[in-house]
Amino acid sequence: MNEDQAFKYLLSDLREKEKTLLESLGGGAANDYPAYREMCGQIRGLLYAQTLIVDLVRKLERYEDD
Repeated sequence: MNEDQAFKYLLSDLREKEKTLLESLGGGAANDYPAYREMCGQIRGLLYAQTLIVDLVRKLERYEDD
């Protein structure tokens, strides 16, 4: 597995987990406010991880172009 495949795999997995959490949240899985906050925090963390990966890929692409 090369870097590109690894990044794509990570992004795909993170997006799938985010989608699952969003569907659960929309379906009323959060029984109380603490559960809601927990799910929102997990989604926020997944989005942050995705942003880090996308930024890293862009930096690597620029580095390779130089």
